[in-house]
Amino acid sequence: MKAAVFIEPGKVEVKELAKPTLEKPTDAIIRIVRASVCGSDLWWFRGISHRDANTTVGHEAIGIIEAVGSEVTAVKPGDFVIAPFTHGCGHCAACLAGFDGDCLNQEPGINGGYQGQYLRFPNANWALIKIPGHPSDYSDAVLNSLVTLADVMATGYHAAASAEVKSGDTVVVMGDGAVGLCGVIAAKLRGAKRIIAMSRHADRQALAKEFGATDIVAERGQAAVDKVKALTDGVGVDAVLECVGTAQSVDTAVQVGRPGAIVGRVGVPQKAEMNTNQLFWQNIGLRGGVASVTTYDKTVLLKAVLTGQINPGKVFTQRFDLDHIQDAYDAMDQRLAIKSLVVISD
Repeated sequence: MKAAVFIEPGKVEVKELAKPTLEKPTDAIIRIVRASVCGSDLWWFRGISHRDANTTVGHEAIGIIEAVGSEVTAVKPGDFVIAPFTHGCGHCAACLAGFDGDCLNQEPGINGGYQGQYLRFPNANWALIKIPGHPSDYSDAVLNSLVTLADVMATGYHAAASAEVKSGDTVVVMGDGAVGLCGVIAAKLRGAKRIIAMSRHADRQALAKEFGATDIVAERGQAAVDKVKALTDGVGVDAVLECVGTAQSVDTAVQVGRPGAIVGRVGVPQKAEMNTNQLFWQNIGLRGGVASVTTYDKTVLLKAVLTGQINPGKVFTQRFDLDHIQDAYDAMDQRLAIKSLVVISD
């Protein structure tokens, strides 16, 4: 089979690899229909984080079940599914508490392989989300939105859920990448009345507004804090969705919240240290981490996509086939695409 493989920073290639097989009774083999490139993939692509050479890549996809292990009863061959990156088991303490992103029974080393023709998926019985019908039943736009439910839309939703966004809230969304834009969708879905998107790129500002942003702040640092305070009569916002991970973004997120606000942090931390004194003096809460993809998809997001309530697939601004995977990464690395879609099969 063909699969995308990391070669070295700045370089990915498609190689012929052995088709995966069932290794455990809880496994499924999935034929991938569509996949995507995630902003977090750019970390190792740019050499910021380490990744071993010749490892398969990608962690967002939808596809068709081809085979299942003997203990998998919730899905069967032929089923159309979302393949989350989280692989929750559904029965450990973390999953039962609604934090399947931190599943205690995840298989070590499962962090790639979705950008290929076939994927071995552990913990298939609970973690996979069955989509009614077949890919041919859906429009191109809906298929794209379904791909986002493997990670990016669920991660944006996790930021809003962690920040406890509720009806009538005023919210700031830090970050105008695909996760931040999905955070705008999530804030609106949860009933926020005012959504301030931090963005300095015209195309992303336009999409943020389409998704529900009411205000745009292009400034950074103290200027951004001052602008948000001005927009909120000096008070600050009820909730902050931190979807970047840089020290500046986290620092700004803490400062724009009103006393008692909560920051929902899903931006992958880029610095180990954090000054928590500001949290203390303003009673600011800080929550977040790895998204509970299966939980959110099953309870909220799949229905929202299938009923047309949300259309997160619009974050895909360029598409590629698997043979042009290098171009898909380059487009995101060079900010030519908000998010790259990879079409694998019908």
